Amino acid sequence: MDRDDFIITVYCLVCESYQAYLRRYCQHRTLRGGGFAPSLTDEEVITIEICGEYFKLHQDQDLFSYFHTHYRHFFPRLRERTSFVRQAAALWQAKSFMQRQLVQRSGADRDPVQAIDTLPLPVCGYTRSGRDRCFRGEADYGYCAAKKLAYYGFKLGLRIARCGMITHYPLLAARPHDVKHLLTLVEGYAGLVPGDKGFIDPCGQAWLAVHQGALVVTPLRRNMKAADPHPVTLRRACSQWRKKIETVGSQLTERFAVARLRVHDLWHYQHRVIRKVLAHTVVVFLNLQQGRPPLDLDGLVSL
Repeated sequence: MDRDDFIITVYCLVCESYQAYLRRYCQHRTLRGGGFAPSLTDEEVITIEICGEYFKLHQDQDLFSYFHTHYRHFFPRLRERTSFVRQAAALWQAKSFMQRQLVQRSGADRDPVQAIDTLPLPVCGYTRSGRDRCFRGEADYGYCAAKKLAYYGFKLGLRIARCGMITHYPLLAARPHDVKHLLTLVEGYAGLVPGDKGFIDPCGQAWLAVHQGALVVTPLRRNMKAADPHPVTLRRACSQWRKKIETVGSQLTERFAVARLRVHDLWHYQHRVIRKVLAHTVVVFLNLQQGRPPLDLDGLVSL
């Protein structure tokens, strides 16, 4: 499909999900109790955000300028940038609901195999962290062993199904080791959970297996091979499944720029993360509907 077809398809998908959100959470079928109605509908705003993220327009100014210049025939009431930005940020709950609904519609939440990992999310340069005023008391210093990166910010936890769809994405503290976030990443899930060496915790893994039914399988360190409780074939399969979450992490970092968010408070920061995860989920969902490789993001739209 071309860009026009993509925007129309996303709009139809957003309208369907947004109406489901209103039916569930809003008795009067509207989010606003009074005042002037915004010039754009909520469905139009969310569509612009999702498509803009896919088109690699990560700054609100770039997003607004692109659609105002090239797609006024689709969005004739797109006039004022500040109103658009405020309306978009206020819709974070609707976008979170849409992401969960797409996961449920695709069946990804019922996948018996879901891999886990974390992504470093710096909020500013390491040398400027001492002067940070936006996230003081919230962000912290962390270290990513995989990237050999010392940074100041947060971690994004990820749990994905085998198709590559994100099923859980908590925003985590940066300082604690990944193993300290194991319970949060596996919260509410029973099944096979491939993870990397950062999640090795024999006591915690045994507790999850007994009390929650979550079997966390990680690679072994050299001194652990004699006490391997899992078959070699299972461990090899988990190693292959774990590669999918590395692909998803790379897409969020490179295509959706999740590690380059520039906002001034935690509320807007969380909204941007939700927006990017929703955009990724929508593209994976459309790929699944069309029978395409789910993580082939570039091939969905002919640019």
